[in-house]
Amino acid sequence: MVRVAEEWLATCGGCEVTILDLGEALLDLLPKLEFVHIPVLMDHKYYGQTGEKTALEIPEADVGIISGGIRSEENKQIAEEMRRKCKTLIALGSCANFGGIPALANMYTTDQIFDRVYRETKSTDPADNPTVDIPPLRDRVYSVSEVINVDLGLPGCPTTPELVAEALTCLLEGKPFSLAERSVCDDCPVKREKKAVTNLKRPLEKVEFTPGQKFEEIRCFMEQGFLCQGPATRAGCGGAEKIPRCVKAYMTCRGCFGPIRAGANPMVDMMGALSSIGLNPREIEDRMATFNRFIGVVGRLRPLPAR
Repeated sequence: MVRVAEEWLATCGGCEVTILDLGEALLDLLPKLEFVHIPVLMDHKYYGQTGEKTALEIPEADVGIISGGIRSEENKQIAEEMRRKCKTLIALGSCANFGGIPALANMYTTDQIFDRVYRETKSTDPADNPTVDIPPLRDRVYSVSEVINVDLGLPGCPTTPELVAEALTCLLEGKPFSLAERSVCDDCPVKREKKAVTNLKRPLEKVEFTPGQKFEEIRCFMEQGFLCQGPATRAGCGGAEKIPRCVKAYMTCRGCFGPIRAGANPMVDMMGALSSIGLNPREIEDRMATFNRFIGVVGRLRPLPAR
């Protein structure tokens, strides 16, 4: 029996739903797993079930899974305890691996965020920053691997049930697991003509397709004039079909699977991809946040100096 501990930090909880969405694959895995800590499913307290302990404690486990980035000192403390108690540690989802949507806050200082939330919002009566029973924030959002050592990262917002099942199965069977270093465009089946319309369209406009039409007959969404981050995003969200999830829903890729490989710069890659088909990157408002929507850690997003 393999003991599993799971934690969620600065995240929405969608990756936990992915674990439950394993469906029949989970039924095959469950007899081999013993969940000893998973807040979304079971009531296991950090300081003992009656609060009798003085230090945060998580049970020892063979496999640890962490979703969410590290925003507060409490997040950091929990991540470090997970690292101490888990033999193998998996970072699950975009927030854990790249900061995710919460890391958009890295474009602002902590003081700016507090001022905006507690004093500058029109619908809020100005007030002091909360100080009672609130874990202090760190200077920015960190990915899990920036704070502790991670053995395996599974990207996605959320990641796919198939990817989670494959990774856990490989761990249980002692097989190697890795993600392919190819782009969403490498898997995407749509038709490419290597030229685009003149201007970028609004993202909520409808892409051109006929219901029931095969994807191989539909023109590339970016060539239709929509911003698609497939050229700079790692493939893998399409599962066995290999049709990217957003494309399957007739939406452009938003970039949640992160860079194609370690050290890649999606912003630079996207600028080149847009220019190659005649689209002007300058038409994109807030390019820094748009191209780094899910990957705002390791200095990709940071406060800009005052002008």
